Amino acid sequence: QVQLVESGGGLVQAGGSLRLSCVASARTFRDYTMAWFRQAPGKERECVAAIRWTSGSTYYAGSVKGRFTISRDNAEKTVSLQMNSLKPEDTANYYCAARDGNVRTDPKNYDYWGQGTQVTVSS
Repeated sequence: QVQLVESGGGLVQAGGSLRLSCVASARTFRDYTMAWFRQAPGKERECVAAIRWTSGSTYYAGSVKGRFTISRDNAEKTVSLQMNSLKPEDTANYYCAARDGNVRTDPKNYDYWGQGTQVTVSS
């Protein structure tokens, strides 16, 4: 069982930056893949970035590549998403998720979810 708690969402103007954090807690920490998903009203949940806990290998969606950076702090069991050059189309509820295994982008493959944090980018 993994508990995930996100923080760091908010309102920002286009071109601005935000940093999301996700603190993970588990009795036994496996080689999880940690991911950030987002879901805007009326749209499907999409994976924007993911990181393999042990190797640090990453995945980025094309729409955020070069603007978002995912990172992890092994000691603090924290995964962060640094979001720069934000656009109004980045507005969504952002979720931290975890799965035991390789990086996957389909939300159905993730077993553990945080409660979500809202990111709103004004034009």
